[in-house]
Amino acid sequence: MTENSAAPPSGDEVLVIGGGFTGLAAAHELALAGVPCRVLERDPYVGGLAGSFEVGGARLERFYHHWFSSDLEVRGLCEELGCGHLLQPHRTRTGVYYANSVYRLSSPWDVLRFAPLPLPDRVRLGWSAVRAHHVKHWRDLEDLTAREWLLELSGPQVYETVWRPLLEGKFGEYATEVGATWMWTKLHLRGGSRSHSGREVLYYLRGGCAALLDAWVARLTELGVRICTGTPVREVLTDAQGVRGVRTDGGVLPARRVLATTAPDLLAGFLSEAEARAEARAEARAETRAPAGPSPHPDVPAVRRRLSDIPYLANLCLVLQTDRSLSDTYWLNVTDPSFPYVGVIEHTNLEDADAYAGRHLVYLSAYLPTSAELYRMDDDAVFEASLPHLRRMFPQFRRDWVRDHHVWRADHAQPVITPHYTERIPATETDVPGLYLASMAQVYPQDRGTNYAVRQGRNAGRLIADRIRTAGRTGRTGREERKGTP
Repeated sequence: MTENSAAPPSGDEVLVIGGGFTGLAAAHELALAGVPCRVLERDPYVGGLAGSFEVGGARLERFYHHWFSSDLEVRGLCEELGCGHLLQPHRTRTGVYYANSVYRLSSPWDVLRFAPLPLPDRVRLGWSAVRAHHVKHWRDLEDLTAREWLLELSGPQVYETVWRPLLEGKFGEYATEVGATWMWTKLHLRGGSRSHSGREVLYYLRGGCAALLDAWVARLTELGVRICTGTPVREVLTDAQGVRGVRTDGGVLPARRVLATTAPDLLAGFLSEAEARAEARAEARAETRAPAGPSPHPDVPAVRRRLSDIPYLANLCLVLQTDRSLSDTYWLNVTDPSFPYVGVIEHTNLEDADAYAGRHLVYLSAYLPTSAELYRMDDDAVFEASLPHLRRMFPQFRRDWVRDHHVWRADHAQPVITPHYTERIPATETDVPGLYLASMAQVYPQDRGTNYAVRQGRNAGRLIADRIRTAGRTGRTGREERKGTP
């Protein structure tokens, strides 16, 4: 375990599980409110999916990142931490790979030149983005699947050529279950990040997310936040009163308030492990007639079932370091079902290759279940399996262009958003007193991203700080105060 402070754990601390943007944002708010907190991160680095590795003396995110004009939370954080001057706008090119050809889709004129569709359907495709941008409220779409809405929006030919392959490439077996609100968020967000000419403008921080994380960790340390990396949480422990701590490989850390910033089903697993251990202890003590230990809180089973209700897809990113560019497109959507990746993102068409000692950097991104063959391959096998597809997409591509490759995996990358998702979304404050959740499954109707991770974490931190203040004034737990318990 590495830690930015050697102070011992305290039962008065709030324990934050996860050192990604959500966990760091929550810790930031708690520290500003004067609440002691400790961040427990299983990886040897903070940042979650925005964690970095070294390329040519610079650092690059393991999974691709950029920000939109509307990402005000993360842009405000950059200013707050003195990194605002590093945030730079970039005009980008986007495209689509269809029938072994690459088509530009960066502007309205590109849409009108999109040859795979007849002219009337090209107009429908462009007009669908305009119509999506004018939807008055996302709740108007809650009853619909993305398929139903997109068929109504742009017609069957556009759906079959463009939207269906993208949905299937992203969500696989869940493609027909994805809610219209998820698709609306994507269209609305990208539409709001375009210039007056219709060209997309994206933002990237000079030095990447690593520059922001360095400044953030330094600020959190100044505020007294303890950050423990290499510290996986194994169990969340409860008793009749609620949360009583967590178990790590180093032992039990006592706490009456725990915030998990993991996927909901991971938190469910932490609770399941604790339940199983408590049952095993009870059986052993029954045989020896030893005094029983604390039983889990009675609401744990119901909370665990609710947390297990949202499916997730994993993400695999193959990152290539090449000695030349593959194309002039930043973001290439793939509508070919035989191609194993849904997106080819050439990062150095966003940030100049000079920042990485002249190396060109390309992400190949696949969303898939953790049981998928590609996901279970070793890193070199993933690279070898990808080469024929790259040659097909870029006929000029040669293996000797690649100077290095990296494979990164995230088991819980994309929650599956379905119709009526508001009925499934977990609350930040669970029914187990002192147990909180802040995850990408809760930023609905927005989709996951660092901007919403910051917002979600800050809101959770403020809520917990408020519960602590309320409990201090009344002598009751925060949950009793919220419910108005006498």
